[in-house]
Amino acid sequence: MAASMELSLNNLPSDPLLLMLSFLDFRDLISCSFVSRRLNELSGHNPLWKGLCLKHWLLTESDKIQKVQTWKELFREFYTDLGRYIDHYGTLKKAWDDLKRYLDQQCPRMIASLKEGAKEEELDGIEAQICCKLSNDYRCSYRIHNGQKLVVPGLMGSMALSNHYRSEDLLDIETAAGGFQQRKGMRQCLPLTFCFHTGLSQYMALEGTEGRSHSEIFYHCPDQMAQDPSAIDMFITGSSFTEWFTSYVHNVVTGEYPIIRDQIFRIEMAKDALPENACQLDSRYWKITNANGNVEEVRGPGVVGEFPVMTPGKVHEYASCTTFSTTSEYMEGHYTFHRLKNKEEIFDVCIPRFHMVCPPFRESIVRSQGSARDVSSASFNEDNSSDTDDHNEGELRGINMAAPGGRCPRHI
Repeated sequence: MAASMELSLNNLPSDPLLLMLSFLDFRDLISCSFVSRRLNELSGHNPLWKGLCLKHWLLTESDKIQKVQTWKELFREFYTDLGRYIDHYGTLKKAWDDLKRYLDQQCPRMIASLKEGAKEEELDGIEAQICCKLSNDYRCSYRIHNGQKLVVPGLMGSMALSNHYRSEDLLDIETAAGGFQQRKGMRQCLPLTFCFHTGLSQYMALEGTEGRSHSEIFYHCPDQMAQDPSAIDMFITGSSFTEWFTSYVHNVVTGEYPIIRDQIFRIEMAKDALPENACQLDSRYWKITNANGNVEEVRGPGVVGEFPVMTPGKVHEYASCTTFSTTSEYMEGHYTFHRLKNKEEIFDVCIPRFHMVCPPFRESIVRSQGSARDVSSASFNEDNSSDTDDHNEGELRGINMAAPGGRCPRHI
């Protein structure tokens, strides 16, 4: 009878052991290296650390070649510098890379406005200056890029509608610290963005106080009628820095926030339309329904005082804006045209329904006496309007009208 073989790690083939080790995170992989000499050798296997470098630091083969290091050495170098951010770095670095790749194609001059990443000691110094801790995901993003130079257009979106213009810069950490708020109603709030034209900023709550959650990001809306100056309502734009920044980047690179130059509303007659279909716009009609179900109808001549003549291939663009009466509304309507060859021939071009929705709104804790309430939902969709000259997609008899598809336009 053959003698039974004593099983040990030394007797097991390397391939199945390496397969098992490949499922471990870096912490467990390091722990395994202290178990035995065999596991110590296997846990240093280069392909294991290659996967971890890609997962946590987004490092590629070209990075390794430039550094002339093993994958494990490369992982150790990055962990020594950025280890405290390992849970955030991969997500935020990918968002920055996606945004820069997109801007390189669509708006390359904006990349030049980005600042080099801040050093760890600089972030520590800011915390000491404001006597408040910065969230790790915020610090991590600023290690990658320390905001941008104060330029127009701003990285966090620009928009021109009629005589209203906004352009938000992503503030560098030093400028943000200078605007750190400690007054009642805005205690422990750090500005993230700034608009030269309106003076508005988006703020991040560094502590959960005055009805705000820790790391919540918002536009502040002081109540001019309130007796207490600390009565500040908020439009919530993010629950954390990571959620705020990555969702914005996603909306930019997927076209939800389109880059649109010059005018934003567009009426176009197809190039292959027959010449006898040439026509002129006479009037507009809007049916506006607010969140309470109230309906307002608006009729008026032309669009922003103009009566464009449309011929095959002709494009007419114009800008217009509107105000909100409730937190969400929708619009629909039509344009009325007449044929140039026969002014008696009048027809309507339908404008399909489109929606506009505010960011979530929270009433001041001062006014609500401690019962802060969220009112609306979701991200900036297109919504209501009183007479504006907006429109959406629609096509009839060779005429095509196009506007941003269901989202409030953000310009970069």
